[in-house]
Amino acid sequence: MTEAYCVKCKKKVEIKGAEKITMKNGKPATKGTCPDCSTKVFRIGA
Repeated sequence: MTEAYCVKCKKKVEIKGAEKITMKNGKPATKGTCPDCSTKVFRIGA
């Protein structure tokens, strides 16, 4: 799975419900939620 930095937990976490997306500029990214606090997390280029 992909990891992202959770700003609320202040640590790297596994992305829960990871979804591959394409940003407006055409670059790939992954978005999902933090498994600990349910905050949205985002990783560019993954």
